[in-house]
Amino acid sequence: MASKAIRRRPTEKERERHMETTMPESVTAPLLGNSAQGNKSEGYEPIPDFWDGKSRECLHWVHIVSTFITQSARKIVNAISEFGSFLARFFDCSRAPQSSQNAQTMLIHLSPLQEERLKFLRQRLNVPFDCSAVKHQDALKELWRLAYPNRELPPLKSDLWKEMGWQNSDPATDFRSGGFMSLENLIYFARNYPDSFHRLLHKADGERAEWEYPFAVAGVNVSYMLGQMLDLQSENRRSSKARVGFAQLLEDDEMAFDNLFCLAFQMLDAQWLARRASYMEFNEVLKSTLGQLEQELTIGGVSSVQNLPSFRMLRR
Repeated sequence: MASKAIRRRPTEKERERHMETTMPESVTAPLLGNSAQGNKSEGYEPIPDFWDGKSRECLHWVHIVSTFITQSARKIVNAISEFGSFLARFFDCSRAPQSSQNAQTMLIHLSPLQEERLKFLRQRLNVPFDCSAVKHQDALKELWRLAYPNRELPPLKSDLWKEMGWQNSDPATDFRSGGFMSLENLIYFARNYPDSFHRLLHKADGERAEWEYPFAVAGVNVSYMLGQMLDLQSENRRSSKARVGFAQLLEDDEMAFDNLFCLAFQMLDAQWLARRASYMEFNEVLKSTLGQLEQELTIGGVSSVQNLPSFRMLRR
């Protein structure tokens, strides 16, 4: 039987040399690529050094994650705050036109005469301007003759209409929601308060803005917004104080709305001058004007438009 060679047990130094020659580079490479460790000879890294590198890597990632969470939380808080502010502004704006009307509503008791006159107003509000209707064409021509009595009447489509404050050469395109009643209001203004009408038309009072509001289109807007403020389309028995006050005016004056239109237009121009406003501020000035008129309508004991405090501004 062949004798087996007896292998000599390797010494400690020989085992260490063997491990150094067989250890893969993937294990001996530094984890985070530290340059300080790059100068060391490649070889076995003791276990304590391995865990120190791992801890540094964990701390690095913990720092990155915590920074991300902090920044994200701050952005979320800011976004929620801005969204809350937006909602507050939105609901304030949406309630603003109706706040004064809806804050205090009351039952309205109408006489048969008031009922009849309110019904007639609603019928007028529902008539759109029809450029093909002879009656509407004649009314537009009448407005020109009242505005410029010494000038020749232009065609119904002409750039000359822009001088009156229509935005286009065809005034029919500017009535929109104002309808035919807004044209009737302008004619009533010219006939009954010609001095005020012409002073507003020609911008005769005060120091005017370089970019003024267009007279005719402004009148259409005043007519429409006045009807909205008084909620004339509603048949609800619960009404704002302003609508109740207006109903009282109708008892003695079937043309109360037309007279209020003239007054509102005059008040608009007065506020325009007081604010030194320009074209882009028109809606703000109109809203403020109607708010003032609404307050005057709630004064007790007012039986006619002529009794309202601002009526003295109108000139016949």
